[in-house]
Amino acid sequence: MKQLAIILMAITFLSSCQNRSENLIKNTETMEKLAKQEIENLLMTYKGTLNNSNSEKATSLYTKDGIFMPTGAPSAIGKEQIKSAYDFVFSQIQLNIEFYIEEITIENSLAYAVTSSKGSTLIHANGETIPEENRELFVFEKENGTWKIARYMFNKTK
Repeated sequence: MKQLAIILMAITFLSSCQNRSENLIKNTETMEKLAKQEIENLLMTYKGTLNNSNSEKATSLYTKDGIFMPTGAPSAIGKEQIKSAYDFVFSQIQLNIEFYIEEITIENSLAYAVTSSKGSTLIHANGETIPEENRELFVFEKENGTWKIARYMFNKTK
């Protein structure tokens, strides 16, 4: 009888451990889905800042020590340089693009996204509109509980 009670207790304990393990996996999956959604929202907000030439808002999406690495230009490091870089870019062109998210990978408080973008660019100097197509790499970091852009690099595909 004592052995039967021990066996029943062991089965109950193991069953309880399995349920906890399943719940932990479900919670982890849910948290990852939420984090991916937050990053997708951040990317769509960033796209809006580009299409609206809003350097102030674009800069606010970066971490305090973020780095913006545009094609053919020096890296902008920190919020002051990033703001200046966007001010310059937006004084030269007006973007009208769409982002396509190809991959988002999250590891604790860091994440990265691979995206591509396509649309058009209005060049202010001559009024010409040309096609715009890029591929991008974003690195994100949680800063004060919020996902921010820590590093951003892009290059032209055409």
